[in-house]
Amino acid sequence: MSLPPSYLPAGGPDPDGASAGKRTYGPDFLTALFQNPLDPGYQDAAARRATEGRRRGWRRSLAGGSSALTLVVIGFLLVVAYRQTVAEEPARTVARESLITQVQKRREETDRLREQADRLGDEVAALRDRALGGAALAELRDLEAVTGMSRVRGSGAKVTLVDGPTSVDAVTGERRTEGQVKDTDLQLAANALWEAGAEAIMINGQRLTATSRIRQAGEAILVDIRPVASPYEVVAIGPEDLADDFRAGYAGQFFETLSGRYGISFKAAEVKDVTLEAATEFQLRSATPSIVPAPSGSASSSGPGSPAPGSSTEGGR
Repeated sequence: MSLPPSYLPAGGPDPDGASAGKRTYGPDFLTALFQNPLDPGYQDAAARRATEGRRRGWRRSLAGGSSALTLVVIGFLLVVAYRQTVAEEPARTVARESLITQVQKRREETDRLREQADRLGDEVAALRDRALGGAALAELRDLEAVTGMSRVRGSGAKVTLVDGPTSVDAVTGERRTEGQVKDTDLQLAANALWEAGAEAIMINGQRLTATSRIRQAGEAILVDIRPVASPYEVVAIGPEDLADDFRAGYAGQFFETLSGRYGISFKAAEVKDVTLEAATEFQLRSATPSIVPAPSGSASSSGPGSPAPGSSTEGGR
């Protein structure tokens, strides 16, 4: 069946037109953006302004009044916030100064008590020396030097470690701490010196003993309970070739690698006639057995080495 002549397109049938059932696609996004870069909303507003003209009379006054009122409100809020901040600042300053004063007083009191303890310790040592005397006193002096309870003097080596540069990740803003000396680095240096024959070791003025602890607390390093900071100086008294043995050992090679990779400064040098102070707050602890031996000749269901009734076998808990 053929279409009426009124429905046929001028010029005859078009095989590529709508009568042939062919779809017509619109331009893609980039093409449309380049052809018409103006947003439709802005285009409508521009056309409306061209038709209606600019705001006049009460409409323009209303818009200007709204803007002025908004600015006034914002200014008022800023003034209120500023005055409140200024009013609270004296209280914060007073509280801060009070805390600083308390810290200074406690620090002075701690120093006074430490001096008193040192003075009493010297008196006790003098009385003990007068009571002992002879070979017993010499043996006691040797034991105190080995355990870190007395001042020692001699030659040895000094290992110096300095933090390398600290960078900040440009993407995440995180501080990179690979170039900082860690507590494990100081532990490695101390253990390597002990292994090389050191008889006494001190880190930044803190004498190491059998109960000393070197640990990390955030970004700070504590030797026992006192913080130490870069540069870290590990001074040891020992053989004459102590510094050379340290540099040639595994610890020296490890620190050389850290120096080349992360910029940590490392130096091991020989020192002459150094004095290492005695350890502070040195406390000895004694252990008592938790097993009560059974009386001789009595029958007991528990064998040798069994814990006492009511005692715990999980680490004394």
